[in-house]
Amino acid sequence: MNPSALPVESENETTDRQALLLMLSYVEAECRRLGAMDAARHAALAAGLLPEIVLPANPVSPPAEAKRGRGLRLH
Repeated sequence: MNPSALPVESENETTDRQALLLMLSYVEAECRRLGAMDAARHAALAAGLLPEIVLPANPVSPPAEAKRGRGLRLH
């Protein structure tokens, strides 16, 4: 498959997908808490069926000194 043929999604669609994943994970957790294991499994399956988002590569990357590792102090 040609990589340029992959669908390119907008930032709004990425945000929508993240919101749906968050909502489905909440539904799954609540179903588990209530003891509804089948419903929790269905919510997890629904989250797994969401399509992956492919964003175009950012042609301008931040300078190396602007990047910091996770957990490092800001000040």
